[in-house]
Amino acid sequence: MAFGGFERGHAPGQPMAEINVTPLVDVMLVLLVIFIITAPLLARALKLDLPQAEAPPAVVQPQTIQLTIDAAGSLRWNNAPMDGGELAERLAAAAREMPQPELHLGADKAARYEHVAAVLAAAQKAGMKQIAFVTEPPAATGAGR
Repeated sequence: MAFGGFERGHAPGQPMAEINVTPLVDVMLVLLVIFIITAPLLARALKLDLPQAEAPPAVVQPQTIQLTIDAAGSLRWNNAPMDGGELAERLAAAAREMPQPELHLGADKAARYEHVAAVLAAAQKAGMKQIAFVTEPPAATGAGR
């Protein structure tokens, strides 16, 4: 402990001005020994004879549902007209499918927000997890694009 020394010329109770590096060296040596022991263990790999598979993995693509809202607020399910009463039933049936289909929601620019909000609330209540908004890309301006 560096609380003071027995040298002459120092006032009693005054701290030493030297830094004690012994604990630092001790910790560094312990860490060095640990790394020397564990480094060869990390470089070893297990040799396994894995079986060969001929079939490619099956990739299941989720179905998409196109739900559109026109300016008057009427709904179309995959381009087929439907009324608002059967929306909840269809969304609940779609939410139970495995894998769950993606809901692509497209709304007319002039459609009222309350119609879009009602569809989003019904989709959330039914348990739909993947909802995407369909938009039109901006028109290209200029001859070089």
